[in-house]
Amino acid sequence: MRLPDPALVVLVGASGSGKSTWAAAHFRDQEVVSSDALRGVVGSGPHDLDASADAFGVLETVVAARLKRGLTTVVDTLGLDAAKRQAWLAAARAAGLPAVVVLLDTPDAECRRRNAARDRPVPAPVLARQLRSVRDVRPLLEAEGWDLVEPVAAEGGVVEPTTDHPTEPAPDRISSLGLRTVLQVSRFPWGEDPLAWLTGIARAADEAGFAGLALMDHLIQVPQVGRAWEPIPEPWVTLGAVAALGTDLELGTLCTPVTFRPAGVTAKAAATLSALTGGRAFVGIGAGWWEREHAAYGIPFPAARDRLDHLEHAIVTMKALWAAGTKAYDAHGVVLPETTSYPRPAGRIPVVVGGSGERRTLRIAAQHGDACNLRTTDEDELRRLVGVLHAHCDDVGRDRDEVEVTVLDLPVVGRDRDDVWARVERHRGRTPAASYAARTHAATVAGHRDRWARLAGLGVRTVFLATPDLDRPEDVLDLAGLTA
Repeated sequence: MRLPDPALVVLVGASGSGKSTWAAAHFRDQEVVSSDALRGVVGSGPHDLDASADAFGVLETVVAARLKRGLTTVVDTLGLDAAKRQAWLAAARAAGLPAVVVLLDTPDAECRRRNAARDRPVPAPVLARQLRSVRDVRPLLEAEGWDLVEPVAAEGGVVEPTTDHPTEPAPDRISSLGLRTVLQVSRFPWGEDPLAWLTGIARAADEAGFAGLALMDHLIQVPQVGRAWEPIPEPWVTLGAVAALGTDLELGTLCTPVTFRPAGVTAKAAATLSALTGGRAFVGIGAGWWEREHAAYGIPFPAARDRLDHLEHAIVTMKALWAAGTKAYDAHGVVLPETTSYPRPAGRIPVVVGGSGERRTLRIAAQHGDACNLRTTDEDELRRLVGVLHAHCDDVGRDRDEVEVTVLDLPVVGRDRDDVWARVERHRGRTPAASYAARTHAATVAGHRDRWARLAGLGVRTVFLATPDLDRPEDVLDLAGLTA
């Protein structure tokens, strides 16, 4: 069972059915709003029935505040009051959140056994009424308009896969979801020993089953990732150091702007990397977008139309230089008097075109690229952009399957819900927590696997994964469940 997140989750069950235990096993303490716990806050203890009215007053205030902020809220009460359920459902609808009921389907005998073992058991006649109400409530719930009504057995519940590291990566490095996962390293908190940090990250990526490792190509750290004075190394030099490790990782950039270097120089760097790795190089390439770094390094920053022209010509130039022979080349606006380029690549060098510009970038990818890296993991937008890409393929007479669809995913990934939300709080800055969590698809490995399965269904074949938490090799190993 997978529940939507964020959502309103209302627990329904008799005393002793295991509602609080189930909630504690699957949600953070902060997400669970318990009437018993609030009796302990406003009264003498969790069983102080005289404090019930005040406790429910506080409960309603907390539930309303959390829903207003778009946060997952688990209401831990008996859940048998239809009027209260309808009020919570209306509040969820007003907040734009899914509304779920989890019905604790625990045998009557087990509820009675647990109740009897309590220090303050519920009187037997009261428990009997609750059990009858639980039996009668299912058809009512289905008629109330909840988005989901899920029964949970006495010892059951949401069980998420662990993040244990696979002992051996799949031979083809394709996960059970049908995806290749490439680790994109965009931050470099390498301290006093850059090479040791870099090699540790790369070896961990290989051990965790990643298909490859990609580096950003920027001259100044971009504001979306870090601060301008944080290190951002030259990628082709850095990839050369990784190549010496002898891993099975494919190595390349995502993305190299065509404005930084003549296309022939990039072709030479990629061919050399291919020769050094036995054919495991790729080139992610784009038109370039950040004017500041160009100005700071004295590099011209042409208009967008000219940069896109350069992008098309760069791909054509690289492929001409990688082809067999040393003959002259004249096609697609590129004229080369010779194509003498050694060392030759040790294998095919895929060109991944970065960008989602519908009129030019996707057409360039369709005509000349081997893959197109789309800048979104929003499923509706992704479906639309894949349709645009395929329309361009049809228009230029190219088989759709010849242009692989890839995405750059920038998620928050945690070991469990507590860890997920600790990371959200650490990185969100002034952005509201729910907004940041939604933007980064904050979830456990199991949650991201569910999402990635849907991406695969939309035609995605490779995910370039970059998280804000790659500080140590152990952080990479924690992601191994995504490659399995």
